[in-house]
Amino acid sequence: MLIAKEIVTALAQDVFQDTVATRRHLHQHPELSFAEYNTSKFIQAQLTKLGIPFESMADTGVVALIQGDLPSQEVIALRADMDALPIQEIDGRSYGSSTPGVMHACGHDAHTASLLGTAAILMRLKDQFGGTVKLIFQPGEEKLPGGASIMIKEGVLQNPAPTSIYGQHVMPLIETGKVGFRAGKYMASCDELFMTVKGRGGHGAHPHQTIDPIAITAQIIVALQQVVSRVADPRTPTVLSFGKIIAHGATNIIPEEVYLEGTFRTFDEDWRAKAHERMYAIATSIAAGFGAVCDFEIRKGYPFLINEEKLTHEARRHAVEYLGDENVLDLDLWPAAEDFSYYSQEINACFYRLGTGNKARGITSGVHTPDFDIDENALALSTGLMAFITLRRLGY
Repeated sequence: MLIAKEIVTALAQDVFQDTVATRRHLHQHPELSFAEYNTSKFIQAQLTKLGIPFESMADTGVVALIQGDLPSQEVIALRADMDALPIQEIDGRSYGSSTPGVMHACGHDAHTASLLGTAAILMRLKDQFGGTVKLIFQPGEEKLPGGASIMIKEGVLQNPAPTSIYGQHVMPLIETGKVGFRAGKYMASCDELFMTVKGRGGHGAHPHQTIDPIAITAQIIVALQQVVSRVADPRTPTVLSFGKIIAHGATNIIPEEVYLEGTFRTFDEDWRAKAHERMYAIATSIAAGFGAVCDFEIRKGYPFLINEEKLTHEARRHAVEYLGDENVLDLDLWPAAEDFSYYSQEINACFYRLGTGNKARGITSGVHTPDFDIDENALALSTGLMAFITLRRLGY
C-alpha cells in the first residue's frame, strides 16, 4: 500500500525546525575536505538520537542503515557530502562560519542536514515499509581523489549492496519550491592541470638574451584552446580553463619560469584520454621549439556523472507526484563536476537539483562564493522529497 504524500509532507514539516537548526550548526562549524572530524561526530550523535545504527568509513565518513519492518530484500542508498571550502564568508550572518577562511559555500551543510531530516522521516514510517535504506555521509567531495572513490574502495556499496543510489545538490539558479532532473549524462569529468614552463630569465631590455617563458606560455595557452575549438567534436561539450598563472618577474625582469594551474572537463571518456595526449604534445613541443622546457602534469579527477535513464525518469515522476508538474524542471548538461559520479559509474544513480534560490530575498549568489546562502525553506522540500522518492522506489 502506497504511503500518502500528505503524510510525508506533514512529517517533513515536523522535522523542519530541527533540519534548519542542524544546517545552521554545520554552517557555523565548517571543516575542510578529509578533516571533517567534528562534523562526523555530530552526525553520529544525531543518528544515535534517532536510533539508527552506523559505522565509520574513510576516516571521517559515516554509513548508517534504516531497516523497514516489512519483509523486503530491496536496498537503496542515499548520499550527502559534508565538507566545506577554503573561502572567507561575508560578515553579518548570525549563523555565519566561526572558522576563519573556511565556509560551507557549496551547500554541503544543507545536504547533510537534509539527509538527517530524511532519516528522521523514514524512521517514523519504518513500520509501514520494507527494505533497507543505506545512508552515506561522505567526506572530501571537493578534493581529489574524492571521498566517494575512497568509500567505494572501502566497501560502501557492499554489505548490503544497494541496487540504486540517490543524491541531491542545492541550486541557487532554481527558485525554492522547485527541483530539476536530467536523465543520461549530466555533469562533466574533471581533470586538474599543472604546468611549469622553464626558460632563461634576464633583463627586459635584452629579450634576445633570454628564453622568455612568459611569451612561450602565452603561445601555449592560445594553442591549447585549439583543442577545444578545432579538435573536440562539437557534439561533445569540452571546457579548458586556466585559473592561476604565476611569473615572478617585474617591469624589466623576464623570469626564469612560469607556473600555471587549470582544469579540463568533458563528457566522453575516450575523448578525454585523447585530449590529455594532445594537450601534453602541444605544450611540450611549443616549449621545445623555443628552447624551453614544459613540465606538464595532468591529474585525472572525477569521471562524468551519468543518471541512469529509467531510474531518473522514475524519480522525476515521483517528484511530480509530490510537488506538481509545474515545480519539476528539466536540466541541461552542467560542466561542473561532482564525485557522486563515481557511484554513477558503479550502480544505477540519480543526482538531482534542489532549488534554493529566492530572488525576492536576494538569495541568488552562486556556489563557491563568499556570499553564497540558501533559502532555508527549501529544507522542508529536500527532506520530504527524498523520503518520498525512497518510499516509492521501495514500493510504498
